[in-house]
Amino acid sequence: MDIDSFWELIEECRRQAQGPDERLAWLRGALSQRSMAEVVQFQVRLDEVTHEAFTWDLWAAADQIFGGWCSDDGFCYFGLWLVGLGRDAFTQAVTDPDALAATPEVQALVGRPRDVWNDDWPGWESLDYVAMEAYGNLASVDDECGESFYEAVDAEKGDGGGTSGPLGEQWDVRREDEAARKLPRLRVKFPLR
Repeated sequence: MDIDSFWELIEECRRQAQGPDERLAWLRGALSQRSMAEVVQFQVRLDEVTHEAFTWDLWAAADQIFGGWCSDDGFCYFGLWLVGLGRDAFTQAVTDPDALAATPEVQALVGRPRDVWNDDWPGWESLDYVAMEAYGNLASVDDECGESFYEAVDAEKGDGGGTSGPLGEQWDVRREDEAARKLPRLRVKFPLR
């Protein structure tokens, strides 16, 4: 599965199902109809694109949306959620994190207390497990922990090292001058308290 096929599957998932649970069920079913190699390649592509989103600027955007603090795990789930927005929104956010302010999914959160975001919460942890689940459906052996799946993913990736931390320079959205310069629209929509 190349990157275009990956994004086509994500876009089709968006068209076919609403809400995170329904979309996961659809995606799991669609992946379960493919070869084990394609399922592994889906995970490799997912890891590649979420790595693209692993930047300090996007982390700051998540911090702004979440009220000034986004944990390590929360940022990982935020990156997966960005993938779920589709290729265009994802690419725009990686290029200009403040562009998130214009996405319907972010606009739907504006002015609402975070404790009622529920299914609209900007995080999608389960996306990171859907390929493993589909692989398990296809595997002829019990793979409860996903060991053979992750071994296959590592083998497919090869020696592509990558960086260990976020790309770019770290900065803090609580610095008003920097937030006003780098995230002007998100700062207005999600003021820190």
